[in-house]
Amino acid sequence: MERKTIKIHSPNCNVDLKVIPGHFATNHSHINYYIDMTTLKTRQSEAEAIAKSLVSKYMSNTIIDTIVCLDGTQVVGAFLAKELGRAGFMSINAHQTIYVVTPEYNSNSQMIFRDNIQPMITGKNVLLLMASVTTGLTIGKSVEAIQYYGGHLAGISAIFSALYAVDGYAVNSVFTLADLPDYQTFKYQDCPHCKRGEKIDALVNSFGYSRL
Repeated sequence: MERKTIKIHSPNCNVDLKVIPGHFATNHSHINYYIDMTTLKTRQSEAEAIAKSLVSKYMSNTIIDTIVCLDGTQVVGAFLAKELGRAGFMSINAHQTIYVVTPEYNSNSQMIFRDNIQPMITGKNVLLLMASVTTGLTIGKSVEAIQYYGGHLAGISAIFSALYAVDGYAVNSVFTLADLPDYQTFKYQDCPHCKRGEKIDALVNSFGYSRL
């Protein structure tokens, strides 16, 4: 995959979103950009900057007890919990602190929380944190699981989102389509790249990409 990496700068948090144009396949769709969030999710300075930008999108009277981290966003989630505490966000849990957890998935790709994690979800106000939002399918499954375990969705945050809302829930993100206006996602059968006979450059998921 020898394609040029484009950097999109965010003046709000002084970090760059790295994107590569091409033809890529995810579990849900085909996309025309691979968004590389490796350093945003793993480098201390960048993850902290992302967290500070995200916390500014919530009111201090928002109640948040637990952050559910998807797509390898645990480092960002830890900094976000710190920033939420620093900004005086309310919590109803007994420890007056914020839990940061990651779900498991069963063989049917359903999100599950083990018995020892369930008390951090049940009766709690949960913030869903994702690396990217493209089709909204993952959000739908996540909200269903959080509600199944008795949690209350307090908000949805992402580093990049192609959607501003999903099922009536606002998606707060650092980068949006305003930063990458020609970003597109297609159903497999409707992909114009496939119809033109263009080969897929790589398979991508939250862990990265695999060239073909």
